[in-house]
Amino acid sequence: MATSSFHRVAVAGATGRMGHMLIESLRASDDCRLTGALDIPSSPALGNDASAFLGHASGVPVTADLRIGLANADVLIDFTRPEGTMAHLRACRELGVKLVIGTTGFSESQKREIQDAARDTAIVMAPNMSVGVNVTLKLLEMAAKALSTGYDIEIIEAHHRHKVDAPSGTALKMGEVIAEAMGRDLKDCAVYAREGVTGERDPSSIGFATVRGGDIVGDHTVLFAGTGERIEITHKSSSRATYAQGSLRAVRFLADRPAGLFDMFDVLGLR
Repeated sequence: MATSSFHRVAVAGATGRMGHMLIESLRASDDCRLTGALDIPSSPALGNDASAFLGHASGVPVTADLRIGLANADVLIDFTRPEGTMAHLRACRELGVKLVIGTTGFSESQKREIQDAARDTAIVMAPNMSVGVNVTLKLLEMAAKALSTGYDIEIIEAHHRHKVDAPSGTALKMGEVIAEAMGRDLKDCAVYAREGVTGERDPSSIGFATVRGGDIVGDHTVLFAGTGERIEITHKSSSRATYAQGSLRAVRFLADRPAGLFDMFDVLGLR
């Protein structure tokens, strides 16, 4: 529980693109405050004020020391890389700090460790924190149930040239939601690559296509292609601000939850 009238938030990867967006959103928020800023030991920004890029002094220095960065925080928001997030998770579990995890690309064993840590602290974990994306996931669940036979399902995603994992965590989540709605397991029906003579399309498969280029923040389209018609459900992000606003909603959701693993469906009441 927040010990004051506002939620005290630390940001991991504080000098990255997403870190900057989170810090900017915290500055604009009425009920959340930046109280810690973490970055890697090799960051040239260590010791600088975390809000310097906004031309504003927050009084919060960027640090690589987890204990210092988390000392005054109720919640850590983490959009970094899996290995970084796991180190932050262990520190948060020990210190009783809650977590909002937007990092993607976790292995199954890392996911299990996160689940285990949720016995001791409260965690919201979602591959996409955008409110709109999570409403889109709900629409996909409904569509998949109604279009489970006679429709081929393809997921097409596009992101900026700097993204290191493919398909995106959001695209994979879309596949999981669709497969689950149809009583399938994505592991058994996903097709991630097509090249050469592939043979006819397996009607039970869910195909993925990945585009990388420029500064695309994130576009996702799910195509339900039937005979004589096709349905496309698309979400396009034009700014990382949507992820930041969703993250702050997750922070507020965690305020009165001592432990447990939650996702954005829980935060938004979409269960």
